[in-house]
Amino acid sequence: MTVSIRPARSTDLEFLVDGNARMTAETESRDLDRELLAEGVAAALADPNKGRYFIADDGEEPIGQLLITQEWSDKRAGWFWWIQSLYVVPEARGRGVFKSLYGHVLSEARRDPEVCGLRLYVDQRNDNAIAVYERSGLLDAGYRVYELDFAPPAAAD
Repeated sequence: MTVSIRPARSTDLEFLVDGNARMTAETESRDLDRELLAEGVAAALADPNKGRYFIADDGEEPIGQLLITQEWSDKRAGWFWWIQSLYVVPEARGRGVFKSLYGHVLSEARRDPEVCGLRLYVDQRNDNAIAVYERSGLLDAGYRVYELDFAPPAAAD
């Protein structure tokens, strides 16, 4: 399968919303409010300062997605790019779609002298994703993520 990577367009909104909802249901067993999700995705598509989506396409349709957000590191005087909202449609898994998305982002990050690294977070129970990330050269950074969610989404039924 030939996979090409491109920046997301406004016409990808439905695919991105669906991918984010499916990924969250699979990995966190939560249903997201699709209206709120569409609002958030549309905001990122309209403003690259909020995030940049990339689409993996097989020549006929989108088959994967990835979002990059930025975090300034004062310790490194550079930007970490966070990989988020990663989703590959089930029929395309195991065919190098993540590898293509990740390779594209890694290449762009290495060309930008202000980027000091890539980061992502993964549910500690998601053994399949962890194995894929480790094969790609990503390492467990030894951090735990804590949060205070002001508007927690409803749990899946």
